[in-house]
Amino acid sequence: MNSISSVFAFFALPLLCFAAKKNFSGTYVDANDPKIPADFAYQGEYTGDSMGAQVIALDKGAFQVVLFAGGLPGAGWDGKNRSLLSGKLEGKKVALSPAKGNRKYLAGSPDAFSATRKFPPEGHKPYSGSISNGTISLGKGLDLKKTRRKSPTMGKKAPKGAITLFDGSDTDEWQGGRLDEKTKLLNTDGSDIRTKRKFNDYHMHVEFLLPYRPAARGQGRGNSGFYQIDHFEVQILDSFGLEGANNECGGIYSIKDSDVNACFPPLSWQTYDVDFTNAKTKDGKKVKNARITVRLNGIVIHDKFEIPRKTGGSRGEPEGTPGPMKLQGHGNPLQFRNIWIVEK
Repeated sequence: MNSISSVFAFFALPLLCFAAKKNFSGTYVDANDPKIPADFAYQGEYTGDSMGAQVIALDKGAFQVVLFAGGLPGAGWDGKNRSLLSGKLEGKKVALSPAKGNRKYLAGSPDAFSATRKFPPEGHKPYSGSISNGTISLGKGLDLKKTRRKSPTMGKKAPKGAITLFDGSDTDEWQGGRLDEKTKLLNTDGSDIRTKRKFNDYHMHVEFLLPYRPAARGQGRGNSGFYQIDHFEVQILDSFGLEGANNECGGIYSIKDSDVNACFPPLSWQTYDVDFTNAKTKDGKKVKNARITVRLNGIVIHDKFEIPRKTGGSRGEPEGTPGPMKLQGHGNPLQFRNIWIVEK
């Protein structure tokens, strides 16, 4: 998400020290953290016969399960029919019941939370069951097993002619940012970072890890952004299980929803692969919009979309000018690796 604070952060960058690791209350950045809540083991993706499920952790043993007819988003879901279940951790099992009552999209209370804008969603069925030992059991032999999808471009090596922006060895290509000497990851520590170089037309690969913040909702849940030439924000956010709106992960901020919500669970490594062509100008006026194709975790979520205007929090120079790539911190501890770009 963009903010006025991003502008001030730009001017403050030369004065900041990124050597010290910051702490973020109620936030977990490592799946192996011994302090991570027990809830974390149950959240994630599950698959079964002609059905997929995404289990969203809502803090203190509360969950919402989204059942997708046909399979997971981008992997079989019919794009229409969903069912919602409420979950409560009881010992080492999550008891599941049909979501009911008055519910609102992303409400703070688990009893009022809905992962769909419309409640109940289209195709909703009153399933009950439980989660235990990596299995969602819904009765009558309907079981879904936990799965961990991996992006087909995860770990993709920079091709010949690419500019390596980050490979775990240093932050020389960046203004700001912290290299964690133990993990060899690039950390925002909550502040925006930008490339020292400027770009125009390109293909770019980025791998990112969203923090686990189960008590947060909406824009508070691991907020960041992947700014193309610091003009157009492709949102980074823990939007796992949600609608894929323009202010959620993959959305072109405030302009276009994702064609499908391809966001993986928090603390899962994810990929962006972007083909970008800058806007064109003539005699100082824009004559052609910027165009973008975005793959989130290997799934096309924007296909040759023409971006009609800049998004908020971007640099002041007009469209059509080259600019740096920006990874937004926005008060959240984002981690990145394997970043490279091929100029066209």
